[in-house]
Amino acid sequence: MNEIVDLISERSIRNEITNRLSPHIREKIPAARQAEYENLGWVLDKRLKKDVWMRKVKSHDVAFEDTVWAMCAKLGFQQLNRGHNTRIPYGKQSNEAKQIDVLAADEEVVLVIECKSSGADDAPTYAFKTEIESIQGYRAGLIGSIREQFPDHKVRFIFATNNINLSKDTVGRIESADIAHLDEEAVDYYHELAKHLGSAAKFQLLGNLFRGQQISAMNSAVPAIQGKMGGNLYYSFAIEPERLLKVAYVLHRNNANVKWMPTYQRIIKKSRLKKVSEFVENGGFFPNSLVLNIDNGGKPLRFDRSEKKAGATTLGILHLPRKYRSAYVIDGQHRLYGFAHSDRAATELVPVVAFVDLPGEKQLELFMQINENQQSVPKNLRNTLNADLLWTSPDKKKQANALKLKIAQLLGEQKSSPLRGRIIIGEEQTSERRCISLDAVHRGIDRGRFIGEFTSAGPKKFGSFYRTSNDDTYEPLTEFLGLCFEYLRDELPTQWNMGRGDGGFVFTNAGVEALLRLIGDIVDHLVGEGKADPRENKPQEVFVQVRNLLAPLVAHVSNFTNDEVGEFRSWLGSGGPTKYLRRFQSAVADEDPTFAPEGLSEWIANQDKQFNLESYAMVSDIENFLKVDIRMKLEDEFGATWYKDGVPKKVYQAAESLRAEKQYEAGPDVEIDWWDCLFLINYRDIVTHGNMALWNKLYDNDYTLPSDKKASSWRDKSGWIVELNEVRKKVMHGGSVNEDEYGFLQVLHSHFDLGGTGKND
Repeated sequence: MNEIVDLISERSIRNEITNRLSPHIREKIPAARQAEYENLGWVLDKRLKKDVWMRKVKSHDVAFEDTVWAMCAKLGFQQLNRGHNTRIPYGKQSNEAKQIDVLAADEEVVLVIECKSSGADDAPTYAFKTEIESIQGYRAGLIGSIREQFPDHKVRFIFATNNINLSKDTVGRIESADIAHLDEEAVDYYHELAKHLGSAAKFQLLGNLFRGQQISAMNSAVPAIQGKMGGNLYYSFAIEPERLLKVAYVLHRNNANVKWMPTYQRIIKKSRLKKVSEFVENGGFFPNSLVLNIDNGGKPLRFDRSEKKAGATTLGILHLPRKYRSAYVIDGQHRLYGFAHSDRAATELVPVVAFVDLPGEKQLELFMQINENQQSVPKNLRNTLNADLLWTSPDKKKQANALKLKIAQLLGEQKSSPLRGRIIIGEEQTSERRCISLDAVHRGIDRGRFIGEFTSAGPKKFGSFYRTSNDDTYEPLTEFLGLCFEYLRDELPTQWNMGRGDGGFVFTNAGVEALLRLIGDIVDHLVGEGKADPRENKPQEVFVQVRNLLAPLVAHVSNFTNDEVGEFRSWLGSGGPTKYLRRFQSAVADEDPTFAPEGLSEWIANQDKQFNLESYAMVSDIENFLKVDIRMKLEDEFGATWYKDGVPKKVYQAAESLRAEKQYEAGPDVEIDWWDCLFLINYRDIVTHGNMALWNKLYDNDYTLPSDKKASSWRDKSGWIVELNEVRKKVMHGGSVNEDEYGFLQVLHSHFDLGGTGKND
């Protein structure tokens, strides 16, 4: 056999994986050349007797190429190119050779991978027309050379990209050229899967790359029972995991998987898989069946019936398709992959219930039904799945809801979207920056009236962007909203770069929902004035008009004081987005008085009261003072048991309950104290808890106003808290504070020596 490719030895692969995944290039050189290397950007890594080890950060393209190589190695390809300059001839002339970034082979397949990477901050869009045409030109000759070293192998060409946005036309060009495409998310997915499954994860990659192609030398026959369940044809049989693993595929909810059908499975959990594997190795077995869907392209499976029947079922021999990715695992992925590295995979039998050619939506629905009855599907994942599940629903209201969810999902996934990586998709983990839920974006799109109102039978009122169908609407609306958030990102860099814990409030759940609703208001305003027609105009044309009215909002937010930022961040719960929205709307209306969304004028009128602004500041000052001072008095008096001895039990229980609710809304990075969940009137309950002796000791000197010195009862001396609470209700809920109430607040503010008339002085 002619050795065309210089391969790394199998025993060296493990060490090479470490080198490839290192962020640095390392090189050992004579010590005399150290200065020469340092002038080229290298730094000293380790000093030896005569030599030194130098290191340098890899360029983005080399790092990505190494990551792809390491992915193949971790997936179990034991034959890999040795260096970065592998060249394979594709013609007879000496110059007819192609440099190959990654070549990976196993017993049956060879992968030829070309890697492209961008170091830009925002992923650029490339067409790759020349590169794809080039592959087409040398493909046949290259395959001929490869098969000299790897006879009878399937050869698959792959285009791997990092931080590059591919247009729909480019994706189509790659597919038409019979080239597979993996982006950096797909590469990360296979690295993650290899971490959980080891080399068994290779079945997922092969299923993706060789979908529908024949697997050689596979025994496909199994004894089976044929029947019907819920109107769907199914087969029940038992099979060795080793055989099933070759044809099985799990549709993990991940960008690595293809878009031609819904993906629904949660990523395999390493901890759970380990337990299953240990259980299998110790002789354990699973009596419950795996649930599969066999994809046979709409053709009936070969089923050799016997003469025996049992009720409505038929016995016989079923012939499974001998094709990669022909059996989709709807339920039981951990049970199946638990056998992946076990010797028992070739001898043990696992029970299976297999449906045939279920549509993707039907598979997803079955997955949801199984998991709702076993392990609850989290709401964010449920929303992600419903974007696919309801897309073709006969219920038009559900179909419209799927459209809103799909747009929210695309805003979080597409490379061209500024919100990519900020929206939580499926079961992704929340982080300081990835903190916007799919639900919040969905609500914003819904309440922004972009899609419209629907009944189960059809549209009741078309939204501003709805173009008669889901397929016609999702792309222009996603592009338009992406442009809006790109503008907001660029104009509000401080807020964009802040995490929730650093003072960020604009690009959070409440902020994004309010922004989407505001953008919807602006679009409706422009449509009403005849300046835009989103159902006909290009997204860019509509955005140019909308941008003019987003500019006042940008200026408004940019000039916020720390107190104003704190005010926004304090608006938690379901009412927060509406409070954000009204402030955002008023900023736009101040610049353009013709902008008058429903309810704004009433809100402005309620805010524009003579004494309200200063009253708000004084109420806040007084309330904050009481919160700090009362707790300090109780802690000084009672020590560790202050909340039991100094606070009524009902007050504590109510505050603790509210704390739990707010903690749920706030997320894991924010710690909420029950003391911060007290209402103002609760301070009256606390200071009057106990007896007169305790009042006299702790509160009388500070909390009795001069006008109340001669009150008939010691409890009456705290009556001003009740009056303060009534004024607070007006301040916080849009009422009008009169001059007497304003004067009362001034008296309190002065009595507690809080400075001036309020925070805004």
